[in-house]
Amino acid sequence: MLLLLAAVVAALVAAAVAVAVIRRKQRAPAPRPSAVPSDPFADIGETQGDPLRLKAGDMLDFGAERTWVRGTLRLSEGGSVWAEHFLEVDSGRRWLSVEQDPDLQMALWTGRPDLDLTPHGREVELDGVRYRLTERGSASYRSEGTTGLRAAGGMDYADYEAPGGRLLSFERFDHGRWEPSTGTPLGRAAFTVFPSGD
Repeated sequence: MLLLLAAVVAALVAAAVAVAVIRRKQRAPAPRPSAVPSDPFADIGETQGDPLRLKAGDMLDFGAERTWVRGTLRLSEGGSVWAEHFLEVDSGRRWLSVEQDPDLQMALWTGRPDLDLTPHGREVELDGVRYRLTERGSASYRSEGTTGLRAAGGMDYADYEAPGGRLLSFERFDHGRWEPSTGTPLGRAAFTVFPSGD
């Protein structure tokens, strides 16, 4: 009789242990799948990336040069909107302007603090080249990432162009001093955008 009772108790203990193990397995989270490499252009629909969606952290590949977007100014004036993306460079100040008006317009700019010029005429001469005023106005800006400016504010601008597509621009942020820059228009194939992961 004692043997039979011991056998029943042992069977009950074994069943309880088996039930506990099964419940523990059901509660354990499923193992996460390992990270699978993904296509950074999958949601963009083109293999060069979308310059209209540039943001801080994105990488730009110009072929011989690779750089990163450090910060962005989102600018608006009336119904017009455009962006200026400040780039990681070793020397000087460079940025990429991007605007859809109505076609995509882009230019690569280099700051020229060495110039003692202001936009006070319909023409400006620089290095023997005469630039003509094409647009002048005031806009509001929002700052993202590293730009050296406040989170939001206002700016004035004056854009000039010379034969051959050479560009000269003046910008003044929050009633500060005029900052001249020279620029070169860029076509869509000039660089590839590699979006950051966030």
